[in-house]
Amino acid sequence: MFNLKSTIFKFFSLFSVIRVYNIIAIVIAQYLTSIFILGHQKDTLEVILDPYLFVIILCSSIAIASGYIINNFYDYEKDIINRPIRSSIDKSIRKRTKLTLYFSLNSLCICLSLLISIRAAIFFLVYILTLWFYSHKLKKILIVGNIFSAVLTIAPFFAIFLYYKNFELIIIIYALFLFFIILAKDIIKDLENLKGDFTLNYQTIAVVHGEKFSKVSISIIILISYINVINLILNFDIGLMFYYYYLCLFILAYILFILWKSRTKKEYLIIHNIMRALIILGIISIVLI
Repeated sequence: MFNLKSTIFKFFSLFSVIRVYNIIAIVIAQYLTSIFILGHQKDTLEVILDPYLFVIILCSSIAIASGYIINNFYDYEKDIINRPIRSSIDKSIRKRTKLTLYFSLNSLCICLSLLISIRAAIFFLVYILTLWFYSHKLKKILIVGNIFSAVLTIAPFFAIFLYYKNFELIIIIYALFLFFIILAKDIIKDLENLKGDFTLNYQTIAVVHGEKFSKVSISIIILISYINVINLILNFDIGLMFYYYYLCLFILAYILFILWKSRTKKEYLIIHNIMRALIILGIISIVLI
């Protein structure tokens, strides 16, 4: 018998597993990056209506969704400890269903990417396999997991970078800034998830070297981000986006201040959310270039 309530609950459970809100943010970021940075020499409408760009962004979204599914599959035990409420929602979807959806999405992604080119299909195949290997092995390895997490986050933008063949230096600087911000956010997340990572023997910086060393690492990464921001403000024409980067200097300084005062999971979660808000604000600020 069809159970509407159960179906709706499973729908929202799936929504939680594939983190639709994150995928929507990435899609918006990819389009804004295409319009205002990578394809700025083209008409806005031409970029928006570009069918090849649409397929690239669609393939990216599908691959990211499948990545979230396989990550959820492998992190189930850890999430019970670190995120008991969310894991109780996610468990309404059976593991077999998750795996079926995972392989279906990956197949769809590869088939769609073939509409662009063989090289595009190879790119997304490598991306999908790396997402799987990260979820299965790499994320448990000291430092390697954090670096790959940041790289895999910005990889969809690299696909657009290759499509437009825009190799301006400022784009590399933008990418480095985003990479280091995501890397710092990921190490902060490890502090937040310390209990579950320790229980399941994940070799994170926080588990192996402790909270103080993690904070030193985060501080160094934020200082590198500072250098990137100052470089962008002083040496590049970034339009009105310099307002965003000036704000970054204050927010990053505030993060450093509260980081060394933080001790609890709740406090690390606040810092993690501030970093996330900084990234989202950066996406919106692209229109100021």
